[in-house]
Amino acid sequence: MVLKESDPALEAGDAAPEFELPGVDGGTYSPSSFDDSEALLVVFTCNHCPYAQAKFEHLNELAASYDDLAVVGINSNDAEEYPDDSFDAMQEYVEEGRVAYDAYLRDESQEVARAYGAVCTPDPFLFRKDEGEFRLVYQGRLDDAMNPDEEATEFYVRDAVESILAGEPVEQEWLRSQGCSIKWRD
Repeated sequence: MVLKESDPALEAGDAAPEFELPGVDGGTYSPSSFDDSEALLVVFTCNHCPYAQAKFEHLNELAASYDDLAVVGINSNDAEEYPDDSFDAMQEYVEEGRVAYDAYLRDESQEVARAYGAVCTPDPFLFRKDEGEFRLVYQGRLDDAMNPDEEATEFYVRDAVESILAGEPVEQEWLRSQGCSIKWRD
């Protein structure tokens, strides 16, 4: 397992890069699919990485706790080399209730991960709705638990979401996310 740290390609205030990706529920999604939300959390994740698995429950709780937040998981890993990250396996994770985000999407071409500058799983990007467009307000760690077996005591993304929903500026320091490297195809 190769650990990576994020190195943001997007800057604060950048618009969410566009995408059109298939969801495990049979739908096709883009950032505008979540226009009813005040905040959009795009998390590059996967099924097999222990760092990503350790955050499933936290992401599920975020999705369930905030009506004005859309939590979108995007799996960009090479599913031929990592069959646990196939579309079918993603569907199984949702059917079993292990993943309960607002949408779990497949980035087969890996173009979306590249557009966002995602490098690891999980790699979260939080956007605030601003004049009809999602703009980046935070990119980095979900919380302070740096290893899969640690319990978090500080919840960076949750704090940032609460700032957005309260109409306040997000003042969360951007701390590089850490996890398994995205499994790029050759």
